[in-house]
Amino acid sequence: MKKYLLATALSVFASFVLLAQLSPELATTPPDHPLLTATANAAPYAATITAEDMRSYLNVLASDEFEGRETGQEGQRKAAEFIAAHFEKLGFPTIGNPTGAGNGTYFQNIAFTAESWDNGQIELTINGESHRHLSDFVSFPSANSNRERFATGQVIFLGYGIDDPKYSDYKGKDLTDKTILIYMDEPVDKDGNSWLTGTPELSPWSTDWRKKLEVAHQHDVATVLLIDADIKKTVGEARKTLLNSEMRMGEGGNPEGRYANNMFISSTLAKEIVGKKMKKFAKLRDGIKKSGKPAHMDFPCRLSMVQKKNKRQLLGSNVLGYIEGNDPRLKKEVVVVSAHYDHLGKKGPAIYHGADDNGSGSSTVMDIAQAFAQAKKDGQGPRRSILFLLVSGEEKGLLGSEYYSEHPIFPLENTVADVNVDMIGRTDPKHDGNPNYIYVIGSNRLSTELHDINEAANAEYAHLDLDYTFNAKNDPNRFYYRSDHYNFARKGIPSIFYFSGTHKDYHQPSDTVDKIMFEKMEQIGKLIFYTTWELANREDRIRVNVKED
Repeated sequence: MKKYLLATALSVFASFVLLAQLSPELATTPPDHPLLTATANAAPYAATITAEDMRSYLNVLASDEFEGRETGQEGQRKAAEFIAAHFEKLGFPTIGNPTGAGNGTYFQNIAFTAESWDNGQIELTINGESHRHLSDFVSFPSANSNRERFATGQVIFLGYGIDDPKYSDYKGKDLTDKTILIYMDEPVDKDGNSWLTGTPELSPWSTDWRKKLEVAHQHDVATVLLIDADIKKTVGEARKTLLNSEMRMGEGGNPEGRYANNMFISSTLAKEIVGKKMKKFAKLRDGIKKSGKPAHMDFPCRLSMVQKKNKRQLLGSNVLGYIEGNDPRLKKEVVVVSAHYDHLGKKGPAIYHGADDNGSGSSTVMDIAQAFAQAKKDGQGPRRSILFLLVSGEEKGLLGSEYYSEHPIFPLENTVADVNVDMIGRTDPKHDGNPNYIYVIGSNRLSTELHDINEAANAEYAHLDLDYTFNAKNDPNRFYYRSDHYNFARKGIPSIFYFSGTHKDYHQPSDTVDKIMFEKMEQIGKLIFYTTWELANREDRIRVNVKED
């Protein structure tokens, strides 16, 4: 063993001596951290990632000319062409959809269906009183089927709308054509432990409301009313998307009736439905939490609704920058580095520039791409292949990354990891005055090795404060599910998401370049670069060694 270690050490030393002789500017010192097995010659390329480069890219992407880069609009197409021109300058091959002449492109084209409530035809009336959409309730076109008018005289409280072997609100009940009222989360006991998981960590029934709508449809439920305790927050997050129309891939809508029709309603509206039975209802609800046993209750209620949709077809595109790996054995494996380049576009004369969201992430990925391109040119290219994936449709529901995950250019089984960058150019209120941080989300959800590599790269090179607040499974913000890495993670691909948090200019026209902290972006960009370099060059592919709930 000692001979082997000595021989290995001598071999590594000889390699560095030879590297220094051949190219002095590439000579480096091996990292101290034992987990970093492949970053010894990465430093010269990390040094090419600069605040100046990022500023030059972002000044274009967030300019008035690009009009907020809304998917399907001219500004988004201009942004896609700008990114493609950058990839062409770097010498990347064209692996996207061919042109009519048969020439390759840098684009993966996507057909979207934009959906909106037709001329305000979204109505809810309870016991004769009308209520306002995006005030008292919210309904998403993409999660509903089109219907002219629906009415009922009865609403059934069905607890949490869960159908699970450990707990089922549906067991033994015929709910065909019924309207149900449910809570959005799941039952927990007096100690805060979920009756489904037995721990304080909540199950996917709390984090994925569409799961409840799918189950309701399977049980032939006509309508689901979800009680949203923080309806103002839901309205705030949904308002700009809904007023600007939602998008779905392809034909759009509620494909094959996947979801039961639904509305998110406030606690106030829920009380109107319950009416005079409020005390009995509260006792029943509290009893479910106390015992962990389902219960239901019927309410007489005159309820009617209209959900009439308008649809139009739009075209968007992902932009693909590809570096083929140098190792004949490993080059079939691919590391994806992703960011969305779309934003909210224009609302009247106001341009939503999206400098931080997500011009910052797009600019960073563009600069990391040039660093790897230079390494490839110098004969130091990655062993595995790398795909720099700039996606559109994120603001419409992670649609560009969803499309890639369903129509991958490279087989998903050969995809090692997704490294995702979304909003890294500002600070949030928690870190005001201290830009030396980054939120890390998802790194340990599927692979502890991915988490450890990022930790090691940070300790060795970047020295940022890594904040895991939003990685908690019970994070109420649900950021893990709200950026493009999730469409890889849901396919079982280890994914890491870099994020600086939201701020007062989030989704506002005031998200402009003059407020971006480019030195912060540079430091985060280098961390992302080193983590990606290790993933692409280490001998062994990282393993999926965590079972996601």
